[in-house]
Amino acid sequence: MKKNKVILSLALVCFAANWNAAAQNSDTNSAAWISRPLSLADCLNVALQQNATILKAQNDLESSHGIVVQTRAVALPQLTASGQYKYTDPNAIENFPNASASPNQNWNAGIQLVQSIYEGGRMVAAFRAADATKQQAIAQFQTVVADTLLATRVAYYDVLLAAQQITVHEASVNLLQKELEDQQHRLDAGTVPKFNVLRAGVAVANERPNLIQARNNYRIAKNNLSNLLGYNLPREILEEVPLNLTDALESEPYDVNLPDAIQQALARRTELTVLRKTVELQRLNIVNAKSGYKPTVSLFAGYGWYNAQFTPPVELDHDINGWNAGAELQWNIFDGALTHGKVIEADALYEKSKTDLVDQSRQIEIEVRTAYSDFMEAREVLESQKTVQAEAEEALSEARSRADAGTGTQLDVLDAETSLTQARTTQIQALHDYDTARAKLQRAIGEEMIEPALAK
Repeated sequence: MKKNKVILSLALVCFAANWNAAAQNSDTNSAAWISRPLSLADCLNVALQQNATILKAQNDLESSHGIVVQTRAVALPQLTASGQYKYTDPNAIENFPNASASPNQNWNAGIQLVQSIYEGGRMVAAFRAADATKQQAIAQFQTVVADTLLATRVAYYDVLLAAQQITVHEASVNLLQKELEDQQHRLDAGTVPKFNVLRAGVAVANERPNLIQARNNYRIAKNNLSNLLGYNLPREILEEVPLNLTDALESEPYDVNLPDAIQQALARRTELTVLRKTVELQRLNIVNAKSGYKPTVSLFAGYGWYNAQFTPPVELDHDINGWNAGAELQWNIFDGALTHGKVIEADALYEKSKTDLVDQSRQIEIEVRTAYSDFMEAREVLESQKTVQAEAEEALSEARSRADAGTGTQLDVLDAETSLTQARTTQIQALHDYDTARAKLQRAIGEEMIEPALAK
């Protein structure tokens, strides 16, 4: 389970005091990234290091560790030290008649250790709540990581799609441009009318906006991916972000059946782990609320010092000191129904948390069903496009041959060229949709979104 170890190690790193985000940012945001080849695994790795959402999730995880420490504090001993010095105006001190004046300077100091031994169940609940809070925080962090890595994968596929769309539309423009030049030569030779040249020119003009839009989509896709990677773009880069992506859209087989997918999602999804821990915490809150009905018992021990006031010599440097120890019991017999109100609130929140868990389970099942349906659609579309491009190329060749032989028309050639462009566009879109649908289904099931290369 190497992938799980990666996620767990990230969570543990967040609790470590020597997490050095600044060093990582200085490395990954250096100018080298502009020309560095980036595979999908590389992008996911960079996102883990410096994506803003993940970095904020790490801070939330560290904050949760502080909550864990605070929660446990109720069951741990408390050690306090105190001290006081007091000066009083002699005229403000009343003395017995014929008695010596009382000292007008006093001081005292002490140290005391207090340990609660019973608080109506709060102490045991505190340790359990601390553990539940820790597990909940890690699950929340894992959820953020999974969502961010999915967004990074989809953004990577978007860049690949946009680059392929540019290639397709450039080829289409070049193809139509050659047709225009061929018709112009035929017009010059007097074998075709001017209408053929005009129609070929219109076809070229109609295709150019598609190429312009593809280039714009490519720029936007690269900016989106750069943002997810946490890159600070150099100010001198105006439009073309020089990302060098090395992977390609592919149709890697992925076999899954819906019942197993739903079962795995209900067992794996960290969102459900968060809600299960919420249910546990709310149940423990009921214990805490009901503890108000019960007494609290604590033990204490300490040592104190204070200056002598009646034992000669009565001076500041003459002190009296000694140990003290004992036990304390406290029981609020009636607190104005405060505890009763807390119990009612805790019960209601507990029932709400159970409803949230059931509802989220239902929503995740719907998400899996939807992602599975989208994946099946993408796979079927991709399967249907396997031979379309080859057939479209063959049709174009046949249309040209017929036109050269005089048995076909220029319209047949232009129609075949348009069909070829459509076939190429549909094929790369189908590859993109397949990879994206597969990634979303894996996320819905609860699979790790890290590429195998990262888990080595």
